[in-house]
Amino acid sequence: MYQNLLKPILFRLSPERAHHLTVSLLKMTLSIPIAGSIFKKIYSVKDRRLERKVFGLTFPNPVGLAAGFDKDGKSYRAMAALGFGFIEIGTVTPVGQEGNPQPRLFRLPEDEGLINRMGFNNEGVEAMVKRLKANRPKGLIIGGNIGKNKVTPNEQATRDYAICFEALFPYVDYFVVNVSSPNTPGLRELQEKEPLTALLTHLQQLNNQKASPKPILLKIAPDLTNEQLDDILGIVQDTKLDGLIATNTTISRAGLKTSPQTVEAIGAGGLSGKPVRERSTEVIRYLHKKSNGKVTIIGVGGITSPADALEKLAAGATLVQVYSGMVYAGPGLVRDINRALLSKV
Repeated sequence: MYQNLLKPILFRLSPERAHHLTVSLLKMTLSIPIAGSIFKKIYSVKDRRLERKVFGLTFPNPVGLAAGFDKDGKSYRAMAALGFGFIEIGTVTPVGQEGNPQPRLFRLPEDEGLINRMGFNNEGVEAMVKRLKANRPKGLIIGGNIGKNKVTPNEQATRDYAICFEALFPYVDYFVVNVSSPNTPGLRELQEKEPLTALLTHLQQLNNQKASPKPILLKIAPDLTNEQLDDILGIVQDTKLDGLIATNTTISRAGLKTSPQTVEAIGAGGLSGKPVRERSTEVIRYLHKKSNGKVTIIGVGGITSPADALEKLAAGATLVQVYSGMVYAGPGLVRDINRALLSKV
């Protein structure tokens, strides 16, 4: 139904408008008891063999929703009905911000990719906390992806991350430190060894003061060199980080089928979807081999089919996440990946 009916309609709309319409339709469907029940039966795959115990948490299956889809914690209940094993919300910042001017999200249909320069648009951490207090269902694993405000200089970035960490701590199961988005000026400079070590050390100090510390992961860019990836592994070891998410969007435009004129007209932004699949998997494989499998990795980037998910798991990922792939493959992608995993058991 998605490929033949919904997708052609949605692709006539701007990507951002289509996103909001899709979420609204999903929520409306799930509000009807019988429709919601049928919907869950169609898309959810429940089997104990899919469970993964990672970071001290039990994930009902290894397929998660990547950050960026539900920036404000408004849609995680609805998205859970698609069969996700976990939902990552955010990126959230201490104070709400509008993000970059529209248009800021673009489709590349020939490449099954997206370019976005959203710019951490969100309503702020306190608004997210209110929603988590009121709506969070038991048993749903939620990750909090945290960032800094655009106006906050890098020298004060640690404060922004700490504010989000403290506010969300009672309401999420794990944290992701996002220093790899290309859409906040200067943010990727925080991936350098010295500032990143300082940031993660401070968050771990806050974490270890809690009665029950929570997993903290770092989300990295696919554009890092092997030397930079080596530094990342060293930082993970030094700060006793729980794991990595590999990878965020890329600033590269290499190998695209879309015409250079179209790509140039779109302008700046992070490229996601199928074009980043190969590089993302390369990074996962490198990190896994270099660490002798000692670093836990969540693989994300270009998963548009069950085969793509299996590829990342084979490369060394323990869990995977999807987002852009659903735009092209539809909501059945999560179900199909889980079925493929069961067929391998």
